Amino acid sequence: MMNMEINQNIAENTIKILLVEDHIMARMGTALFIKNNPDFYLLGQAEDGLQAIDLALRLKPDVILMDIGLPKIDGIEATKKIKDSGLETSILMLTSREAREDVFAALSAGADGYIMKGSNLETLTSAIKSVSQKAGWLDPMIARIVLGNIQNGGITEKKERSENNVYGLTKKELEVLSLLSEGLTNQEISEKLVISISTTKAHVHNILQKLYLEDRTKAVVKAIKEGLV
Repeated sequence: MMNMEINQNIAENTIKILLVEDHIMARMGTALFIKNNPDFYLLGQAEDGLQAIDLALRLKPDVILMDIGLPKIDGIEATKKIKDSGLETSILMLTSREAREDVFAALSAGADGYIMKGSNLETLTSAIKSVSQKAGWLDPMIARIVLGNIQNGGITEKKERSENNVYGLTKKELEVLSLLSEGLTNQEISEKLVISISTTKAHVHNILQKLYLEDRTKAVVKAIKEGLV
């Protein structure tokens, strides 16, 4: 099924969304949520990975909500192909899969965020807006699962974190990076570390520069993979 809903009168700041979901009830529910949000516009819907690629290239949405378990090709492969095309669309994985391997595979394919199905609508709204602004998003539950798996493997000892810090991150930047990995927002980090929001933003900016990355989601993935947190 391909469904395109093009309206030439879309408001300038409205986030145009392509929804990719193979389960009809889940797709209908998410589509209704998008249509009822005045900040969003449902640009199109697809039910498999190949349709997702075709519609993404034709409609050029601001954000793609992408399931992983899709027919024909899965959401991870579809994400990679869309990102490899050079399209600047942000991709938010909206899925029930919480395995560490799926998270890393999706983010490594270029996904800009990862959120679990069943998240409340306020959280989903925040996630969509965040990735649309190229800020990235990592579901706090996913961050805890990934960090828990790594910590159980014993690779986050302080000594090893220090040895892995070849990027010149300061102690405070490592603290901020660790809190980012837990899914905390800038405001929450500010409150946790008792520092101003501007100082927190400066730390995040410095972390991204030192890691040679453009958004916080990729910074979290790199930190987890390389044992920085």
